[in-house]
Amino acid sequence: MGIDQMVNDAQNATGTIALFSIVVNLFSIVFVWYILQELKLDVFFKFPRSPKARMFQVVIAVVIGHGFAGFILDYWNWTKLLRYFVE
Repeated sequence: MGIDQMVNDAQNATGTIALFSIVVNLFSIVFVWYILQELKLDVFFKFPRSPKARMFQVVIAVVIGHGFAGFILDYWNWTKLLRYFVE
């Protein structure tokens, strides 16, 4: 196995991890958006279906979804690192 093959394998692994991270982030944001649909926005906004209220939901979904995805990705990485604890 040459150095070129090792570099290519490392690039493929990095690309796969990046794609997985993007997918987890997007699914987490969509999941949080779905949950936020049940939130009663009339407590915070006069017109809960207005563009401002919808933008608020989008921003909150991105912030919470990104945090949730970060937890999932961290947990996934920690479980991968546990194999070194046993060896």
